[in-house]
Amino acid sequence: MCGVIPPAQPPPDPPHHGLVHPLSLWRWRHNPLYRCTDRLQGWTALVLLLLVPVLGVGAAYVIGDAAHRHYLADAEHRRQTLRLTTAVLVHDAPDHPEPGSAEARENRYPAPVRFTDRDGRTRTGEAEVLPGLRAGSSVEVWVDADGRIAEPPLNAERIRSRTMGWALVAFLTVTFAGGVVYRCVTVVLRRRNLAEWDTEWARTAKRWTTSP
Repeated sequence: MCGVIPPAQPPPDPPHHGLVHPLSLWRWRHNPLYRCTDRLQGWTALVLLLLVPVLGVGAAYVIGDAAHRHYLADAEHRRQTLRLTTAVLVHDAPDHPEPGSAEARENRYPAPVRFTDRDGRTRTGEAEVLPGLRAGSSVEVWVDADGRIAEPPLNAERIRSRTMGWALVAFLTVTFAGGVVYRCVTVVLRRRNLAEWDTEWARTAKRWTTSP
């Protein structure tokens, strides 16, 4: 309708992302429409960009070191409390779909085995064996004090793999936390900007809409 001033709308904010985006630093540039919240958001982005990698590496080192010590102690404890003995395969182990492949050499399948405990009694249990082994084959198993088959102690490769896994989880957790912090800050600042916009519009709307 002619002569009617449409209601003012707040300026659109740039898209927000969960992670810190380097382009957020554009808020430091000189601009007549520059707001204090723009500077605060820019400083928040800079601090997080510098701090998150440092904290992430530190957390990865601390958690990785703790995990490495834990797995080393667990492996040593298993070597002291478990006994390595020879067992005989009772039934044929399942065949791998690709015999002779690298995957077949790494995979293990559960199969029933028979062994003799410390008291000389014959016992049976289930152990992880190579695919394709036939009944009567000899396999080595770790047995606990009660004569039950137990998980073998972790070797150096598995300890290293699990340690790296925990270190990676720690680094990603810190990175995600940094993104959450940045997201929360931007949401709070956006709400503040909208509230200030409403306040300023309430003051100036009368001069725009009041007839002379």
